[in-house]
Amino acid sequence: MMTGDQYRKSLDDGRETYFQGERVPNVATDPILKVTVDSAASGYDRFYKPGADSVGDFMKVPSNAHELREQVELHETVDLLTHVTYASIMTLLTAADKIETQLPENAARIRAYVKDAQRKDLRITQCITDAKGDRSRSPSKQDDPDAYVRVVKRGPEGIVIRGAKLHISAASMGHELMTIPTKSMKVGEDDYAVACMVPVNAKGVKIVNTTYYPRHEDKRDFPVSGRFHTPEGFVIFDDVFVPKERVFLDGPPELAAIFAHSLGLWERLGGLASMATGYDRLVGFAQLISEANGLEKTAHIREKISEMMINATLIRASLEAAIENCKITSDSAAFPDELYTNVGKYHGAANYALMVRHLHDIAGGSVLTAPSIADLENPESGHLIRKYMGTRQDIDGLYRTKLFHAIRDTTADALGGWSTVTNIQAGGGLYAQRIVSRMHYDLENAKTLALKHANMDEYIGKTA
Repeated sequence: MMTGDQYRKSLDDGRETYFQGERVPNVATDPILKVTVDSAASGYDRFYKPGADSVGDFMKVPSNAHELREQVELHETVDLLTHVTYASIMTLLTAADKIETQLPENAARIRAYVKDAQRKDLRITQCITDAKGDRSRSPSKQDDPDAYVRVVKRGPEGIVIRGAKLHISAASMGHELMTIPTKSMKVGEDDYAVACMVPVNAKGVKIVNTTYYPRHEDKRDFPVSGRFHTPEGFVIFDDVFVPKERVFLDGPPELAAIFAHSLGLWERLGGLASMATGYDRLVGFAQLISEANGLEKTAHIREKISEMMINATLIRASLEAAIENCKITSDSAAFPDELYTNVGKYHGAANYALMVRHLHDIAGGSVLTAPSIADLENPESGHLIRKYMGTRQDIDGLYRTKLFHAIRDTTADALGGWSTVTNIQAGGGLYAQRIVSRMHYDLENAKTLALKHANMDEYIGKTA
């Protein structure tokens, strides 16, 4: 396993990564990107164990509901790069189980790669969403055939891929890019049914980074995003060679969706767990600011907070159900129940805007207009700001101002916008979760229950 310092050194490997229009010589020393690197490095130090055969606790594959719960709870405390590495490993093992019958050699490659990644203590990021071009057309019908990542050359030693993957969290900070199809492919789209592992520093890989990290010297007004951030990578594969042993799927097209759905399951579980905590946090902010404003006993405020509590509890219940009803693969790996995972993720994403709306309505306009901490320290006006930002003797103006900054940073600034979009899009948009939910819902049982209730037993099993 690697220490944090060894991880930092491993990133100085010639990778071609860009930020704000310039190539970054070393992400570990860039003033902004190194914040994420340092966070990941702390994860390395946290899980480090000496010994050639050691594997980080966060990488362990759960074999039952209890172990799955332990991993979910553990991953609520880790940096994002550590979490996506675990989700990537579980995605690969889930896919290996599903392609075993048709592609046993590929399944074996996947399992061998996972063991190697665990042994080397690598960090993996997930490349799934393509550029897509005209969304109304399938990959093979695009004006530009590179709108979806595809194989452009095959040989006895491996393949060459071309295309781009968008919205890849922490892509520049990992070691490997798990590159898989974004959707199911049709007959004749074999070139697009490609799944493989690509080193971040492979020739032809270019990564362009964006981030919500605040560009302010004084980070005290950004108590959340000023401490941690996740750059999003625009990953370009400019004719990248992939050795055969790193190719997990090169057609047939009907198997492409297996990889996309496997990743969707683990990303949605992670998103559901994150929202369970995040929803509780929003309830906490709503209660704290209502108390600071002196409105915690006002009827309509209490009603809004009650509705927020109900939503938060439903999300938590979905997570509990997904874990307790887990399924076990042929590899003895536990994976969450698909129905509860997708329903919970859908409900959380669909109602996030309502949660934030209630919070903003309860808090008031100072979410956006509260003066900075530096203004409170101004000897000429600071004491007056503190006086008028206070509400009563036990609610100090500095305390209330800090609450407003935290609410703004979390829900109404760059991080807030990032959270709003990613809650919907992570693991696929709302429509994808609706499709999977319908796929796993026992509709026949529901129809049978309805017919029995109507005293129409003779029609059971005969309806369309």
